[in-house]
Order: sequence, then structure tokens, then C-alpha cells
Amino acid sequence: MANVRVRLQPLVQMINLPTVLKTATLPGDTTERLFIATQVGEIFYIDNENIETFLDIRQQIIRLGTFGGYDERGLLGLAFHPEFNRNGLFYIHYSVAGSQGPGALPGPFRPDPCNPESLNLSWTEREMLYDHIDTVEEWVLGPGGQPEKLRTLLNLRRPFANHNGVNSLNFSPESGRLVLTTGDGGSGYDPFNLAQDDMELAGKVIEIDVTMETFTGSPPVVTRFEELPRPVLETLTVVVKGVRNIPGIAYQRTEDQYIKYIGNVGQDLVESIYSFTGYNPIPASQLIQSAMSPPSESGSGREELVNLGWRGWEGVFPSPVITRCPGNPTLNEKTFAYYDEAVVASSRRILPLISYFHQDPRPDKFSGTALTGVQPYAGNAIPGLTGKIVFTDFVQRGGPQRLGVLAYTEIRTECKQNDYYVIEVNHDFGPQSAYYVSLGTNSDQTRLFLGVYGSANVTDFNKGIVFEIVP
Repeated sequence: MANVRVRLQPLVQMINLPTVLKTATLPGDTTERLFIATQVGEIFYIDNENIETFLDIRQQIIRLGTFGGYDERGLLGLAFHPEFNRNGLFYIHYSVAGSQGPGALPGPFRPDPCNPESLNLSWTEREMLYDHIDTVEEWVLGPGGQPEKLRTLLNLRRPFANHNGVNSLNFSPESGRLVLTTGDGGSGYDPFNLAQDDMELAGKVIEIDVTMETFTGSPPVVTRFEELPRPVLETLTVVVKGVRNIPGIAYQRTEDQYIKYIGNVGQDLVESIYSFTGYNPIPASQLIQSAMSPPSESGSGREELVNLGWRGWEGVFPSPVITRCPGNPTLNEKTFAYYDEAVVASSRRILPLISYFHQDPRPDKFSGTALTGVQPYAGNAIPGLTGKIVFTDFVQRGGPQRLGVLAYTEIRTECKQNDYYVIEVNHDFGPQSAYYVSLGTNSDQTRLFLGVYGSANVTDFNKGIVFEIVP
């Protein structure tokens, strides 16, 4: 495989941490513009070389960095309706100001295979023991081009501060529905096994039919599908479960079908990208009905969701608990955390398209930290990437400088496992850290945009740069 070398062309500098990069054409306009959502609650777009404010909801965002500067809450998702140029509709997903709770557990969680109780925890007293509330809202550009909120689609109670998803809203070109990607709820190791529970909204890829009229009041704050009012429930279908944390979903048209790409952030060993071509969403109401049916009626004949395997599986491995060996991490002891769950899920999960590791001794690879973006590239400007799947990692482990990584893999329509290749980036960041926090494309996937931040902390403000990836 030939080496691919690219250059980073700065588009915007000194902004807050960019969580979403995507393009849209404003109503009454003909120019496709790059929109940038920041974690603290701003949405900008680039007009020629000027940056214009589209929406500012900083006052509606939960106070970030309350446990240190790093945070995974905030403005997490932005999606434009396929007819945005005509109807002005767009959608946002964010963590709500004033919704801070004590959390579902008193401290960090780590499973102990010698203690069965630690493997079977339940999330109890959910209305009191939670971290925050996320909301998904529909907005419209009103008269004079001013954004106005129309309605709330979902209110989600989250058990912990992390694993809320990022770049979490997109529209499916297959169904035309709004797609919401949710993480498993946070902490580590999915303490309550929410991702595998069909009734939980956490750890899923969910489609929302925004054409259906739901009641105009704000929906209740929920964690499970059966808690939703019937009019809201009827708008929802579920596509994927077994998600740990996810930087969105991407679609690639090939022949007469779409390949879906989902990146799953790993726990201890490996980052993974999954792909699948089948499209078989299950109505949320049907999942509830199946869960309430006797085992003989809801067993072998029931349709199965696409399953990434978490928490029993972390990518290609049964999920481990690592006992550290001081001074020599190569000797770390790895014990299966959830052996029984790994066995049950082994024949039901799909395999990753690629995996890359947190420790990798191969000279042509890298040791990653967290997957932050996955996008197909259909352009011709960078021939070595045409038709490939590009992805980003937050920061390379063990390097002399805190720098993110850009890489790619080949398309495989049969979705079997594949290898990946590092992209050489011709850009000098100087002595400053450069965390790769987001990856985006334009509408026809012929341009690639990279969000970089000079700190791992969202509360270190104005350290962001958005680049276009060019030859």
C-alpha cells in the first residue's frame, strides 16, 4: 500500500473545542458552507474567509469541567435536515444546564471477576442517582434568519458524565430519519450493562422519524424505551446495540446499497471501526413487546439488532480487566472481565472492519488512545485516499509530543476485517499539543475537515483550529 501524505490548511483558528464539522447550504443561498459546533455551545459557519455566528446556546449548556478541565458533555450533535435549504430545519443534542446530579455510583467502577456482585450491578433510584440530562431538539431558521426552537424530541437521563457520544446526530440517506448515537452511559466497563439491554436508550444507534407529529410539550426525562409516551415511542426505531462510545455514524454509497460505518471507542486494549450493509431497524415498540413476551415466544424467531458486542467484547477481544505490572506494561496481566457475556454474544455480534491497539510494537502502526472520527472520502484531490475510509485518533501514546493521528483503511463491501495505514501529515504544530478531536466532510464527501485542539481540557478556551485536509 502506497504511503499517503497530506497537508493541513487552516480555515479557522482560536476557537473553542470543535465537536462537529459538517456543511450545509443556508435557505435562499446556493453556497455550501462549513458549519462548526463547539463543545461549549457555539455554532459558527464560514462565509468566504469570515466566521459568522449561527447559534449560541452557551447559557443552556451544563457547566463543563466541574471535575477538572476534561469533560465529555456539552454540545455534542448537530444535523441539518436534508431539505434544510428549503425548510430551515436543524437538530441539536446537548447536555442541559442546571441538570447536574451526584452520579449513579459513588466512585470509579472496576469489575472484579472474583466478586460476582461487581459483575451484576443495577442502576437503581435513577431519578436521583444520575449525572446529567441530555436533550435532542428541533430548531428552525425563522424570519430574518434567526434560529428558533420548535420542539424537544427526547430528554435522556445519563448515569455518568462520560460516554455521551459526539457528532451524535446525522440523517440517514437510506431512511431519511434523524439518527442519534448514544454511548453506554459512562464510567468504565458499562457497570449496569446498558449497551446490551434492548430496553435501554444507552449504547444504541436510534433513528427518529421527525416527520411524525409528537405532542408539543417537552417529553419526560427517561432512560428506557418503555418510559416514553406512545406518540414519542412510535417515532423511534433501533438499529444497533452494544455501543461503548461512538463518534457518530457515516454512510458510503456503493452500487445499490449504503455501507454504514461506526467507530467504537475502546476500554483498555483496542479501538474499533465496524461496518455493515444490511438495514433492518426494529421499532422500539416491537422491542418492548418482545421483552414482555415469554421466552418461548421471544426467542429464536425474534429479529436481532446489529450488535457490536460491548460490554462482553472490546473489538476483537473479550473485554479484559488489566492488572498493571509497574515498570513493564508489556507484562500486564489481562483477565476476561465478562466471560459468560462474551460467550453469549460471540455468535450474535458483528466483527470490526479494523482494530488498532493501545499498545502496538509494529513500526508502521501507532499506539492509539481514542477514536474521534470516521469518514468516507470520495474526492479525487488526494488520489491515495479516494474511496477509502479515513479516521482520527485523539492522541498517539508514547510519542515525544501530544499529537493526534490520521489514518485510513480500505472499503470492503462484504464487511470482513481489514488492515489500516497511517497518513503522513505535513504540518508543524511547533511545541504545542495537537489533539485530533473531530473529523468531518462536505455533503458529497469530496472534502475532509479536521478539528484540532491545543489541550485535552475543554476549559482551556480558544485553543482550537479547524483545517481542511488537502494534497
